[in-house]
This record gives sequence, structure tokens and C-alpha cells, in this order.
Amino acid sequence: MKKYRVGAIGFAHMHINHLLDEFAKLPNVEWVACADTKPNFPEETKKRSSRWWNMNVHARQTIGIPKGYDCWREMLDKEELDIVVFCPENAKHGEVGEAIANKGIHMVTEKPMAATLAEALRIVRAVNKNKVELMVNWPTTWSPAVRKMKDLIDAGTIGDVWEVKWRNGASMGPLSYGSGEDEIFADEKGTSWWHNSESGGGVLLDYCCYGACLSRWFIGESAVACQGIKANLLSPYGNAEDNAIITVRYPKALTILEATWTTWATGVATGPIVYGTKGCLVATSRDHTPVVEVYTSRSHGAAAPDQVIEGDPLPEKRATLAEEFIYHLETGEPLHPTLQMQHNIEAMAILDAGIRSAASGKIEMVNDMKWCIG
Repeated sequence: MKKYRVGAIGFAHMHINHLLDEFAKLPNVEWVACADTKPNFPEETKKRSSRWWNMNVHARQTIGIPKGYDCWREMLDKEELDIVVFCPENAKHGEVGEAIANKGIHMVTEKPMAATLAEALRIVRAVNKNKVELMVNWPTTWSPAVRKMKDLIDAGTIGDVWEVKWRNGASMGPLSYGSGEDEIFADEKGTSWWHNSESGGGVLLDYCCYGACLSRWFIGESAVACQGIKANLLSPYGNAEDNAIITVRYPKALTILEATWTTWATGVATGPIVYGTKGCLVATSRDHTPVVEVYTSRSHGAAAPDQVIEGDPLPEKRATLAEEFIYHLETGEPLHPTLQMQHNIEAMAILDAGIRSAASGKIEMVNDMKWCIG
């Protein structure tokens, strides 16, 4: 069994804890070293989910990564690595991803691909030049219900898709989950990259990204134009938005991507919801089990679904993000479509147009990214 020497760079995004957990389950992973990126300004908390906690407690103690570096570039220069997991603040994805690829190292990161299309393209060029592999992970990829929605769409269950709705961020922000001694207060949040726009913080990149990814996958063609709006409504300690909406025009469909860090309770199913010419699909859960509600009878108000379908089990040897990536490296089989670089650069183009639109107040065109894969 081939051993993979794995390192980690960037601990700003707490999702790195899950990424490392999944690789730690594999018997052929050898942990080598880790390093954080330098934040634009010091964070004032070391509580759970902070970048300090993610690296020094979870990575070094829980996972057991043996070596920590003060400088991530020094780590890349000194260590021999097969895979690097990187989760810095969004604005540093391009710089870090490019540097990893230039060392000939395969890499895994968490959504979104970058903070801007230009930064994402830095990664694309380096990946193609150095012939390494990149996987951009999405928690939704591992939802059997979301996968079942795609199967039902492809089977023509609801006819042709003409609208996709996505609403998520059903919390009071990414640092709102702690309690007791782990509760992060407003002044501490104000020093976090999450609430700093220059670091790539804000809810648009954090949650509209899911809708960009899923709608592109469900609809099966590239987006054309976007209109975006964003606002900071309840987070005065930061300059990044805590609510955002992007509407997206596809050649034959529309999507609405809504993101929020200020929702106390959702009230309705957050979806995704997919409307077709012959019905509707709603992703939700029943008794803590993810399911797809299928509506194929005509109705103009509340109605019971015609079917409630659970997703199929995830495939053997590809049921986790780490298994999927190693399987791809060893067999050459394509990654799941949502994890592939080409798909993610198209999702990034949607987000980029939405950001430009929010700044200009105008509809902005989505850049054609079909040329990206060499």
C-alpha cells in the first residue's frame, strides 16, 4: 500500500478540522508538518474554531501532526510532501495554491476555490503547468439527498430545469456555535478574517458559493450573467457583509442564491429547491435523515409530496473526501463532478460576477471559463 506524506497549510477556515479528520482515518497517510498563513491582523481569540485552536489543538494534538512551522513557505521548501490540505483565509487561496502546485504537490482545499476569479486562475495555471491534482471539497457533495436530486433531474423526473433556489447560512455566523468558555464574543469576532472583506470574509463567499456549485451541476450548462446585492445588517464589528443574494441567468434557467449569517430560525426548507417543467424537488430531512421530496402533481399551495426518497449509500472506497482523492490519484478515475477544478472555476466565475455586480449596481456578465482545463 502506497504511503502518502501529507501536510497542512492555513488554519483560518475551521472546515480544515474535518478535512484532516477524514485523511486521518486512512491507514496509508503519514503526517509530516503543518503551518498557518499570517493573518492581515492578529486574531484576539484562541477559543475553539479559531485559527490558533485549529492548528495548535486539533492538528497538532488531536490529529498528531508532528511538526509545526512558523512560515508555510519554509515548510514547502524543506519537506517532501505528496499531498497538502490548505484552508487559509479565502484571499490567500491563490497565493498558497499556486505555491503548492509549483512544488509538484497534489492538493485539497475547502470551498470556495478562492476569493476572486483572478486568484482562482492563479491556481488553475499552476495546476496545469505542473500537472498536479486539485480537489475543491464541498460538504454538499457528501449528501446522499443532493446526489439523488441530480439523479432525478437526469432521469427527467421533473422535466427540464428552469429554476434552482438555494438559501443557507442558517445561523448567526461562522463563529456563533461556541458556548460556555468557547463562546466567541463580538469584539473577538471583529478581529477574525471571517468578518473582514479584505481577507475574503463575508457571507457571499461563504454560502452563495454552495448555490453557485449546485446550480451549475444541476442545470448542466454555464451561467451567463449575475446580479448581486449584499449588506452588513447585524455585524457592526466587521466590514464584511452578513447577508447576500445573487440572481443568476443561465441560457434556459434562473437561479437565486441567498446567504445569511443572521437567521435565528429558517422557518422553511432551505433546499436546494429545483423547479422543472413537470415538477419540483426539495432537499430536506425527516427524522434526521436527508431526503428528497418529489412533487409531480399540479398544485398552487401547500401540498404533500408525491414521493419522499432517501439517497443511495455513497460508493465504496469513495465515501469520504479523503477516500475520493486517494482513489482518484491511484486509478485516474475522475473526481466527483462538483470536486473537479473545471467545475469549480465556473462556480467561481458566478461568484465573481455577483461580487462585481454588488459593487457596480449593474448586471454583470459571467466570464466563459470553458478554456481552463488544458
